[in-house]
Amino acid sequence: MEEGLHIAIAAERLWSPFGIPVTNALLTAWVVMAILSLFAVLVGKRLREVPGRTQAAVESLFEYVLTYASGILNSESLARRYFPLLMTIFLFVLVANLFHFLPVVGSVVVEDHGHTTSLFRAATTDLNFTLALAIIAVIAIEIAGIVALGALRYGSKFINFSSPINFVVGLIELISELSRFVSFSFRLFGNIFAGEVLLAVVALFVPYLLPVPLMALEVFVAVIQAAVFSMLTLFFIKMAVAMPHGQGSHAH
Repeated sequence: MEEGLHIAIAAERLWSPFGIPVTNALLTAWVVMAILSLFAVLVGKRLREVPGRTQAAVESLFEYVLTYASGILNSESLARRYFPLLMTIFLFVLVANLFHFLPVVGSVVVEDHGHTTSLFRAATTDLNFTLALAIIAVIAIEIAGIVALGALRYGSKFINFSSPINFVVGLIELISELSRFVSFSFRLFGNIFAGEVLLAVVALFVPYLLPVPLMALEVFVAVIQAAVFSMLTLFFIKMAVAMPHGQGSHAH
């Protein structure tokens, strides 16, 4: 039983060049970045005034996301400003989520002093990766608020001495901001890691029938989680650029 099923919550270290640990999840993240970069280069070189199927599909996706973001933010200029961030998060998380369905995950291993380690592991099943992504998203959200409102006005959302009630509300807002690190990172990590564990257990006990529909379900979950992460970033940006209560409706 122990030989047939190996589940590790933490990503496993492969090498440590110059004392810097390189885990299988980090290696997978690099591969995902390479895949997306190569795809961007290939699509960029083949841009045509009359788009082909691939270009048309990419343009349709981008146009849909831009239109949706414009509606949420009530501003096309803001949507265009933050569109690269939202689209990058979605594509990066999507490809990272789908990577663990490839045959190389779990089948390609490296040995070190008799210990066998999988060379690749889905990056989003590593809490360090999802936390790093959450930090990037939260910092971008805070910068969006500061750019839109100014540092003093944006800070007044969290530190407000005008009245005891406003002071307490500001503290609650500050705690809510900090909790986004947890909600962003643990939501993505928990859903993808749980799906990977479920597939591993089912494949061990019922290897020929049940894993197929469960894999289809996990593919759906992978797409949804990528969309949820980018949509939450969008909604939090909308909240960040909104005027503090009582000072206006929205910043453009």
